[in-house]
Amino acid sequence: MRYPAVPLVVHDPYLSIWSMNDTLFRSQTLHWTGRSNALYGMIHIDGKCYSYMGDYHSCPFVDQKSIEVTPTRTIYTFEVEGIELKVTFMTPAFPHKLDVMSRPASYIVFELRSLDGKPHRANVMLEHSGNLCVDNGGDKVDWGRLKNPDMEILHISSTDQKILEHGGDDLRIEWGRSILARPLKFKGDSAFGRTFEMRKHFVVNGVLPDYDFAEIPCSAGLTPLTAAASLEFDVPADDTVSAFLISGYHDGWSIEYLTHRLKGYWTKFYKTFQELISAVYNEFDQLKAECEEYDATLNSDITALCGEKFAQVCALAFRQAIGAHKLVLSEAGEPLFFSKENFSNGCIATVDVTYPSSPLFLLTNKELVKGMMTPILEYAATPGWTHDFAPHDLGTYPLANGQIYRGGEFNEHEQMPIEECGNMLILAGALLKFHNEKEYIKRFHAQFKLWADYLIRYGFDPENQLCTDDFAGHLAHNANLSVKAIIAMGAWAQICRALGDNEEADKFMQEAENSAAAWKKAAFDGDHYRLAFDQPGSWSQKYNLVWDKLLDLELFDSDIAQTEMKFYLTRQNSCGLPLDNRASYTKLDWIAWCATLTGSKEDFISLTDPLYTAMEMTPTRVPMCDWYETSNGAKVGFQARSVVGGLFIPLLYKQDIVDKYLAMVQDV
Repeated sequence: MRYPAVPLVVHDPYLSIWSMNDTLFRSQTLHWTGRSNALYGMIHIDGKCYSYMGDYHSCPFVDQKSIEVTPTRTIYTFEVEGIELKVTFMTPAFPHKLDVMSRPASYIVFELRSLDGKPHRANVMLEHSGNLCVDNGGDKVDWGRLKNPDMEILHISSTDQKILEHGGDDLRIEWGRSILARPLKFKGDSAFGRTFEMRKHFVVNGVLPDYDFAEIPCSAGLTPLTAAASLEFDVPADDTVSAFLISGYHDGWSIEYLTHRLKGYWTKFYKTFQELISAVYNEFDQLKAECEEYDATLNSDITALCGEKFAQVCALAFRQAIGAHKLVLSEAGEPLFFSKENFSNGCIATVDVTYPSSPLFLLTNKELVKGMMTPILEYAATPGWTHDFAPHDLGTYPLANGQIYRGGEFNEHEQMPIEECGNMLILAGALLKFHNEKEYIKRFHAQFKLWADYLIRYGFDPENQLCTDDFAGHLAHNANLSVKAIIAMGAWAQICRALGDNEEADKFMQEAENSAAAWKKAAFDGDHYRLAFDQPGSWSQKYNLVWDKLLDLELFDSDIAQTEMKFYLTRQNSCGLPLDNRASYTKLDWIAWCATLTGSKEDFISLTDPLYTAMEMTPTRVPMCDWYETSNGAKVGFQARSVVGGLFIPLLYKQDIVDKYLAMVQDV
């Protein structure tokens, strides 16, 4: 697979470093926004110097042989001067182990072996640039070292610490400090210096300078400051040697939620960052084995159900889906999981981003689903939210203090009332179905009840309003949005039944059944179902239908899915099925949902193989975009968003697979 962009160190919307090139050494590594977040790497072997990462052209490049992306690792293999150099970026982002997933640190692992049957001497160097900890390259930075019995820890921080001062979309972190740690058990060295002076010294001498640059503070990017660590290797003729560095970030405060500042969830388990980084160091061998096992298991399960191509797309999506969130510790000691609408509008905790991303987290850890829903539910119960429908968001990342979308709390016309009410109720139904979360639903019963009543009044035939595909504009009588409302009513009926309220359950189930029967007649257009009830000749993806089977509702006749699938297969382009008849663009996540409707593996592969083609063909070298052109895979909008978690929805259809991943979950 030719990846549109390759995840390297990806944890959250700020700690997010990617290679947006086919080779690791042809261009600078970047933040998901496309701004510089530079890591550089060189190897000195038997007196000769080569570049393996970054766009440093003053020495030759290694020969890149392969690249592989798995859920938790990105593995580059190079050859140079008779040795094989394997560089692995490993992030144990295990949703089932929140103490580990929340650690803002990745391993960069170096493995060297002789290819020519001869021993070799090598020194591998890695640079952390100063622009990892600032929003703009011209900002000034400070730096220093932390004392640790097992590691030397280099850190760089913005001189002007703007802690949670700004919210926005195209924004990097402005506070905290980046971390580069070298375990002392490995022979090597470290230094701070000007980037180009550091590299020149390494090229000529094969080692880092024996002094640190001392002009503090200095510019992060205009005359670049960097922290560098090196690892020395004696490569035997017949064996492999390895060592690792740790790349991370300590932000201190992470999110502002309803005016209260919250820290990363890892602080529940470690009193200090020193304790955290020591745990990262001590658990390397264990986590490396767990990453390899987890990647193999997830890949095997997806391949068996969906085919090899789709499994590769999911592997690329895994860290992106997690890394578009920040996991923090609430004041009540709960995990809260805040999403960011990357290159959409920068909103935080968006409900119609939570909804499409939810399959990955419903599969792997219910606490992450609850962690996305709880902030919305708590906010809806405050005096600041006066509407009888669900909010859209909580502000602009990282400031979650109240809805900002389309006029914020006060403009009812520009909201998504059916969309967000339906999303929250379907997610509640999924928590009941897959996790039996009765107590959680009881906790927020008043909000869910209010939104269910809204849907029973307005859901079947939506007024002229926006849905999650708001880029397409307002639409009245939206047939797919109606499906969402009907299923949400059915989900609420199931919830009421589980809670012992049979009268309410009967009322909502009857309404859902009657509405589903009416929908089939109102939306039918001969060989398919319409985009809008009043638009003959129109069509659209009916991705919301997936929950009818996943929640065991069976409100809609099975022939609807068969009819839609047959029609979809006549409307595909080379890179996918358009969203509807209004334009040739599509949404990546919704295609995957539609592909599951008939339960046929053949149908699924037919509809999703073009997703793989889109990844390979796209001229847009950015982290996976979910809104793109079906003719060539080119980005229309959005990138690096969490909604790609929706690709994991096929696994939810198999109860034995769901049970397997739920059995992995550790207490939080």
